[in-house]
Amino acid sequence: MHTFIWAVLPYVALTLLVAGTIWRYRYDKFGWTTRSSQVYESKLLNIASPAFHYGILFVLVGHVMGLFIPESWTNAVGLKEHGYHLLSLFGGTAAGVLAVAGIALLLYRRRTNAPVFRATTRNDKLMYAVLLAAIVMGMWAKLTNSSVSEGYNYRESIAPWARSLFTLRPDVDAMTGVPLTFQLHAVIGLLLIALVPFTRLIHMFSAPVQYLFRPYVVYRSRATDAVGTRKERRGWEKVDS
Repeated sequence: MHTFIWAVLPYVALTLLVAGTIWRYRYDKFGWTTRSSQVYESKLLNIASPAFHYGILFVLVGHVMGLFIPESWTNAVGLKEHGYHLLSLFGGTAAGVLAVAGIALLLYRRRTNAPVFRATTRNDKLMYAVLLAAIVMGMWAKLTNSSVSEGYNYRESIAPWARSLFTLRPDVDAMTGVPLTFQLHAVIGLLLIALVPFTRLIHMFSAPVQYLFRPYVVYRSRATDAVGTRKERRGWEKVDS
């Protein structure tokens, strides 16, 4: 079971992510959407959606930094283990709280707004449950294995395992002795990765990057002194109303 979870399950999740994304793009382009419900309610959505998206963005950045940037690299630039620990503890917790608050508001909106609730599918409910479980378990793992002075250094165990997956030589021994809460967080994270192509989370691959490079939109002034400067056509006169 230990080998299956840490050497087989990750590749199953990654395969579903890649194959599912390709399948969705080829056969369900019209379904490749957030299925926005803003038309039903926008006031609360304008608060909940930015909170969730900013929170989850910081969470993802923290995971990339913690799992895929070796500890020796951060030490080389002057960010020692204690400093990184404090950044992870307080910064990661703040990002997690922001993301959870955003999800909570989104769920409240869906449950209390009848049209939005009717537009919620079983797929959406599963996605929210797994996403919320992944974030909460990650926060729980960090807080229950940390103090201000020290904490569990997952960069010596989980991070090498995660990087070894991309060399096709999964280091399953690195996950031996990892606290159970971190292991549960990792498993839920793999489940979430596998679900991405089959939920509205697929829209993360459709970020409007081209918007940053689009041409400028030229706005022309319509000042009052410029109105009526065109010569009137013969045979027509202005009529005051």
